Amino acid sequence: MTAIESIIAKASALNGTVVLPEGMDARVITAACACVDRKICTPVVLGTPEEIAIAEASAGLSLAARGIKTIDYTQGDAELEAAYLEAWNAKESRKPTEKQKIIDLAAAEKTLRTKRIYFGGMMVKLGRVNGLVAGSIASTGDMLRAAFHTLGTQKGVKTASSCFIMDLKTPTPSGDSVLAFGDCAVIPNPTAEQLVDIGLATAQTYRDLTGNEPRVAYLSFSTKGSAAGDLVEKVQKAVELAKPRFAEAGIKMDGELQFDAAIAPSVGQLKNPNGEIQGNANVFIFPDLQAGNIGYKIAQRIGGATAIGPNLQGLAKAMNDLSRGCSAEDIVGTICVTLLQSQTK
Repeated sequence: MTAIESIIAKASALNGTVVLPEGMDARVITAACACVDRKICTPVVLGTPEEIAIAEASAGLSLAARGIKTIDYTQGDAELEAAYLEAWNAKESRKPTEKQKIIDLAAAEKTLRTKRIYFGGMMVKLGRVNGLVAGSIASTGDMLRAAFHTLGTQKGVKTASSCFIMDLKTPTPSGDSVLAFGDCAVIPNPTAEQLVDIGLATAQTYRDLTGNEPRVAYLSFSTKGSAAGDLVEKVQKAVELAKPRFAEAGIKMDGELQFDAAIAPSVGQLKNPNGEIQGNANVFIFPDLQAGNIGYKIAQRIGGATAIGPNLQGLAKAMNDLSRGCSAEDIVGTICVTLLQSQTK
């Protein structure tokens, strides 16, 4: 069974609900229908009647025939709007600046009636659904802004980030067939403090989606001081800051490590003889977005790995972004990832 097949099977057992805000997209209609036909979950689709009718015609499918609920977000929802108003103003009132954006009910109504991702985000926040999946049309920037404004980050985490689940063609020397790479899509140049959050969130995502225990390596071009400079020092600082938090979470972690010392036991035992990770890592934290994005694409294009993601993480509730070039089946897979993530939120 592949990693995505395992994720779909686990998600199907949860009987969850997911909101799909982009009901004007035929791919979303197809994915929603597939989720019902395959008994994966209960989708809720947002859109005006006109948008949904056009998308259904393009897909050649009917939501109503499958009993799939649709919501015209432009008509408003008093409970969601009041909750958005309260949450927004509570957040802004804590900021010690002169540029606080305190809003009134009219502004809250306008936001939720014109921004479908925000409407869906508030549905997740209030527990009407387990999670949200969008981004087949919306940009990643739009998705992240909606996530921050409606959901915020989870307790103890200040940084939202992402990871890819890498389903390998050939197991690693330690026998792992599934890895996690983070952050490969969100934060261009994370600070040491942000790298700590990224590592913890990626470990949790790996555990949520695979059921396996994470073993985390913070990557660099240096192994335990074999090289020096600002780039290495950032990772070293992140590792020192991370140690107590990983120990509290009961998660194995080590760094800074070169990739060979993190992935190959023969190299890890030689270069890092006293380390907690000796070539047996299954979660890899890259020092910046350039390295992470390049790394996952090399694994995908040369190594033949299947990349599942990017999966958003560190948010208070489950919400995931899609590639605008996604297929309907990609949307189904992301829905299942979101359902599994929702279980620990």
